[in-house]
Amino acid sequence: MTTWFTSDLHFGHARLLELSAGRGAAFASVEEMNETLVDNWNSVVGGEDVVWVLGDFDMHGKDASLALVSRLNGTKVLVSGNHDACWAGVRDGWKKRSSYLEAGFAAVMDFAVTKLPPLGPEASATRVLLSHFPYAGDSHDEDRYEQFRLRDEGIPLLHGHVHEAFRERRTAKGTWGINVGVDHWDYRPVSGETLALHLDELRRTAG
Repeated sequence: MTTWFTSDLHFGHARLLELSAGRGAAFASVEEMNETLVDNWNSVVGGEDVVWVLGDFDMHGKDASLALVSRLNGTKVLVSGNHDACWAGVRDGWKKRSSYLEAGFAAVMDFAVTKLPPLGPEASATRVLLSHFPYAGDSHDEDRYEQFRLRDEGIPLLHGHVHEAFRERRTAKGTWGINVGVDHWDYRPVSGETLALHLDELRRTAG
């Protein structure tokens, strides 16, 4: 079993092709984007794997987008983001969680803690936090949704939200955050092993 991470798929979000230079160049239509994201997901994720989706699976829980959940391999866990209808920042968002569960998510939550696999037989697994939002930074000029961001207590953070703005960033306290959004990972989920290696490299090269 492999554990994967991804974020910001934005299934069904046609306007994103106008807002994002990368998406606009990669896909001619929202239908092409949807199908490519499904195909890319299933090309790496197996039926016994687990995938953490760190928010913005789609735009506001539309039925057509949620219908795609059942086409995606693996056990899927959603850490909701600001564009998900079940997000805590959406009025009565908690009432929408059932629609995501019925669509095929095994669980829906606001944040989570997990571990990345050890890099060798003598190494320890690395604890990481999971949230849609980074500790700091945004795809806009100002940091939004600060009340929903986790406090930096020195634990590495896997997140989404910022799209192409940055793939990794170190906080003032020296804590690394890695953006697992599809825009930075060839429009497909990234494995926990890859992220463990990437985090190790960031720590070593940063000094």
